[in-house]
Amino acid sequence: MVKEKDQNPKDKKLLVGILWSFSTDLKLILMALLVLLTLATLLPFIPSSFSLSTSDFRFCISRFSSAVPVNTTTTVENSPENKTTPESDRVLDNGVIKRTFTGYGTAAYNFVSMSAYRGGVNSFAVIGLSSKPLHVYGHPSYRCEWVPLNPTQNPISTDGFKILTDWGYGRIYTTVVVNCTFSSIAVAGGNLILHATTGDSDRNLTDSIPVLTESPNSVDFEIYNSTKKKYDYLYCGSSLYGNLSPQRVREWIAYHVRFFGERSHFVLHDAGGIHEEVFEVLKPWIELGRVTIHDIRDQERFDGYYHNQFMVVNDCLHRYRFMSKWIFFFDVDEFIHVPGKKTIDSVMESLEEYSQFTIEQMPMSSKICYSGDGPARTYRKWGIEKLAYRDVKKVPRRDRKYAVQPENVFATGVHMSQNLQGRTYHKAESKIRYFHYHGSISQRREPCRQLFNDSRVVFENNPYVLDTTIRDVGLAVRTFEMRTIGDRLLRTRQ
Repeated sequence: MVKEKDQNPKDKKLLVGILWSFSTDLKLILMALLVLLTLATLLPFIPSSFSLSTSDFRFCISRFSSAVPVNTTTTVENSPENKTTPESDRVLDNGVIKRTFTGYGTAAYNFVSMSAYRGGVNSFAVIGLSSKPLHVYGHPSYRCEWVPLNPTQNPISTDGFKILTDWGYGRIYTTVVVNCTFSSIAVAGGNLILHATTGDSDRNLTDSIPVLTESPNSVDFEIYNSTKKKYDYLYCGSSLYGNLSPQRVREWIAYHVRFFGERSHFVLHDAGGIHEEVFEVLKPWIELGRVTIHDIRDQERFDGYYHNQFMVVNDCLHRYRFMSKWIFFFDVDEFIHVPGKKTIDSVMESLEEYSQFTIEQMPMSSKICYSGDGPARTYRKWGIEKLAYRDVKKVPRRDRKYAVQPENVFATGVHMSQNLQGRTYHKAESKIRYFHYHGSISQRREPCRQLFNDSRVVFENNPYVLDTTIRDVGLAVRTFEMRTIGDRLLRTRQ
């Protein structure tokens, strides 16, 4: 008995020690149980509009158990003066219920800046995108401010003149070119600030956007009055996208480098279409300084018409505006041609009095081929040598392409410019035309679907005639490529 009495205190101390070692965990468990029991007791008295789900409990518990910090998003509310007060529906005198719609937040950017360029001693052009509904239903406006880097010189400002260039084709975003012409000289070295005001009846907000920084003594003002240009002809291409054919691009660039001559340059815009194989075709011409590629893939975030091609061609216009006598706008499945014994130089000289001229289209089939050389040899020829049938179906009109003297143009489009000073010539078909192989550039396979050896054919209920205009220069183009860049592209795939 004495021994048992002596052992009981030891057992009690052991039990207390074990419990004390787990006291922290027990406290947490007991506290959690207490909270849960309290909530269970209070739930019947909480109004029905308030509810808690099992996911809410899991979230609360996870905050205790997780040691990893959670990323949070902070929402900043508008100041009281900018808050939108919702209007109530009301019944009109004629019994119609007038419904209301109240906007919250921001669904599209006020302005997406791509570039800004000086256009003279006192003018600039800003190219970008803006919310299309804002321009259709609102009254956005722009103000330009030039802030010299020299603190002793005062800033100058002027109202910006906006030009919407996409003819209503915009989607979520529309292309905007803002012309900033100051009443006094904008000295070299400074910052151009664009103040973009939404003009929205709910939120008339203004964003101040630095669009151009110009370092001192970085501008040669002589270029704005000089008649001597770096290039005679410059090509501004639209956005290239999709799985383009390397062979078709190879033919196009070789043809036009030869056609336009040594004082020409080609600017291509990669919206995903210049994949590795296409780049390898262009690489020899890049190395010769004949081609420049602009990677514009990031513009895909902003949903505009055809990969924002209106914005892209306007950027190209203003970027090279004072570097070339003429700028051409057409696509990479189109081939420019001057008939007879004319040359591109003689044609352009005859059109110098015009600021712009349009070019008539010769639509070619991209499916049927001429087999005059025999089937075996036909398949080894270039596409421009075998796609020799022209569509002669009568239609009211066909799309035209164009060229401009860029110094006279303020903004441009895809098929022509409507914002220029000077005259436009629309009857140049006897001087210059373009042959259009629609869809051929995006076919990664042999283009010939059927071979013919006739001067007139009907294919898929459409009449065609044999037209060997481009075919006839095919050999000369291939020879030119070989002499200029060698045999680097002989193994180019479709």
